[in-house]
Amino acid sequence: MNEQTKSDRSPLAASTGPDGGSVTPVELGAILLSLLWIAVVAGFFMLAPSGEGSDPLRFVLTLMAIFLPVAMIWVGASAMRSSRIMREESARLQAAIDALRKSYIEDRQRGSGTLDQSIERRLTEIAQAAVKSEPAVATFATARTQQRRTVPPARISERPPAEEQPSLAFGGTAEDPGPDLPRGDLIRALNFPDNERDEAGFAALRAALKDRNARQLIRSSQDVLTLLSQDGIYMDDLHPDLARPEVWRRFANGERGRAIAALGGVRDRSSLALTAGRMREDTIFRDAAHHFLRKFDQALVTFEKEASDEEVVALSDTRTSRAFMLLGRVAGTFD
Repeated sequence: MNEQTKSDRSPLAASTGPDGGSVTPVELGAILLSLLWIAVVAGFFMLAPSGEGSDPLRFVLTLMAIFLPVAMIWVGASAMRSSRIMREESARLQAAIDALRKSYIEDRQRGSGTLDQSIERRLTEIAQAAVKSEPAVATFATARTQQRRTVPPARISERPPAEEQPSLAFGGTAEDPGPDLPRGDLIRALNFPDNERDEAGFAALRAALKDRNARQLIRSSQDVLTLLSQDGIYMDDLHPDLARPEVWRRFANGERGRAIAALGGVRDRSSLALTAGRMREDTIFRDAAHHFLRKFDQALVTFEKEASDEEVVALSDTRTSRAFMLLGRVAGTFD
């Protein structure tokens, strides 16, 4: 332990010069040059003939001739010393960075399998929770759906007569098309409820979950928002530059390139960097992101045909749209 400490401190001690109790060759050379210059100047004044009277300007020039070169020598010595210290510190930092990078790669290789399994289990839990919560949410707006019962063929004769059999109020199944979802409810559902007291948000979410296409988009949006939150990325913290409605309509009609570049209005560098790194390294996140981008694109094509400009602007300001702008910019969708 002591030997390691001494070896770690030895470069720093050698670079500190007088502060560390040692004199470097640069400082030794500066001392010798200073003494040599003082000796030359002293010899010059000893051999030079003495003038009559005292001239103030000559006195000032004499002092400058003596001390200015000495000061320049020590300025140069200090610069060389600082340069050497910076080179040594840079080498030590580079070695430390290389060691950290090597350790990170080894840890990543050892733990990548466990990490992928953990994320996969998390996604499975999210999907199962969404499937289980959908019937529970639907009960707030409609009566509980009764499960259809079949009577065994052997007991058909025991069924009551038609006039005595009570009628059962069966609700629609989850795959029934149902009524068209109002665009206002879709916009509010894609923004998700703000808190547990947001009754309008929960009502819109319940209505959207009855629509097959909207339900698929909401589930994929929930998945990517959950995955982004694991890296500390929350849509409420993003304040993207909102594009004009005609830009969204161009994108929905299939235009790509510079014409729709304004859709990538997310400017948060840390969120972009974290998302790009996750897209490169995490295959599950990448698949979920591409699935979400595809579902949002399909929903936008249908939504844009009948929506007004105000509704397009409202859609673009939802949490789901912000996730689309973030992931779309990282994935190069708007290039």
